[in-house]
Amino acid sequence: MEKFVLSVLVENHAGVLSRVSGLFSRRGYNIDSLTVCETNNPGQSRMTIVVKGDEYILEQIEKQLSKLVEVISIKKCEQGATTQREMALIKVQAPGEKRALIIGTCDIFRAHIVDVAVDSVIVEATGSEDKIESLIRLLEPFGILEYVRTGLTAMDRGGDVMK
Repeated sequence: MEKFVLSVLVENHAGVLSRVSGLFSRRGYNIDSLTVCETNNPGQSRMTIVVKGDEYILEQIEKQLSKLVEVISIKKCEQGATTQREMALIKVQAPGEKRALIIGTCDIFRAHIVDVAVDSVIVEATGSEDKIESLIRLLEPFGILEYVRTGLTAMDRGGDVMK
């Protein structure tokens, strides 16, 4: 199964997220990742939706989304034509003698320590999904206590604006 990233511009009001996510569950499609935020136009929000499937499933999802009154536009995000990023916060066990190694690992990935406790640190990282996964794998031997990921967000490269 292939991974598809959709950028969906919607009206910004109560219930739209529920209608969009309900559409997926009613059709039996799983959402791998979903991020939503108001755009520079307060009347609109942008949803970045990641789904797995084939071209037929993608076509069905696009057709169903386009039927929703609140959906303004739908765009499939192509890997080379969009900038795609994710953010993660990773809490790692960090006794004194291991902190320098953790900091060195974070520096390689341009990640930042954003919180320090007596026996742990919280690392903030942004980048591609692969970059985040690689950092997590390298931090695992130190003891990851927990982590959260935002899910993918994407934007077209260049001067074109999605409408």
